[in-house]
Amino acid sequence: MNHKVLSGPFFPFEVRTDYVKVTEDTVLVPLTLQIRNRDITFNTKDGVAKGEVNVLGRVATITDHVVQTFEQTLEVEEPAELLGKALDQASVHWWALPLKPGRYRVDIAIKDVNNPDHVGTWAQGIIVPKYDDEKLSASSLILADKMEQVPTKQIGTGQFIIAGTYVRPRVSSGPGVPVSFHRSQKLNFWMQVYNLGIDDKSKQNAATIQYQITDMASNKAILDTSETSAAAGDSANSDQLTVRRSVSLASLQPGKYQVTITVNDHVSKQQVAQSAPFTVD
Repeated sequence: MNHKVLSGPFFPFEVRTDYVKVTEDTVLVPLTLQIRNRDITFNTKDGVAKGEVNVLGRVATITDHVVQTFEQTLEVEEPAELLGKALDQASVHWWALPLKPGRYRVDIAIKDVNNPDHVGTWAQGIIVPKYDDEKLSASSLILADKMEQVPTKQIGTGQFIIAGTYVRPRVSSGPGVPVSFHRSQKLNFWMQVYNLGIDDKSKQNAATIQYQITDMASNKAILDTSETSAAAGDSANSDQLTVRRSVSLASLQPGKYQVTITVNDHVSKQQVAQSAPFTVD
């Protein structure tokens, strides 16, 4: 058997995983894949620079039973005269996989179509959480560089759409590296809360959501605000709440920060909190 030795450089890319409850036994696992344009081989024809990347992914149980696969050719096109500038950007792509709670291994391989020796692989074990019926719980806290409501007819279709909102997660540049934003950008954050208590008399939820942004250098809160679930939520009589906020970063000095969302449920007397680090440059 002949094994072809890959002579090209390793093709790097980053992957982010998030978890969003769908039903009692199904969790949506968005995989956000980020490739730097400067790592893609572009061919220029008729004034257009085009790069293509083949992506192959699979999700298997720890006993190697394959439960999901996905395959796609990603295309990145830029006017040839703007390619130099575009090389500093990254291309972000998204797959949302419904999975049952449990342990899995995710494998993703990418290949540069214009340079077939240029191949990259990524593998990681993930634990898809079980969202207990009785317990106050939350989805991943997603820090997004773009977030907006989508028309009803688009719900359930297209990239980056979760529960009626377009949420494009910011992907970090490497393991353990916080996601970064520029001061000219907005920090958008998105999170869902599950199993809120419903008051017997009012038939409504009653929770307080606290938003904090902490400067990690001084450990001081530079944003500390709260609102009721009635003000934040789509429906006061629902046991589920979607939290969406956008914050301008213009007043923040470059540095390391952390956003924390804490939900206090006054009916069930439970609390849940999620936090995520980020940097501002």
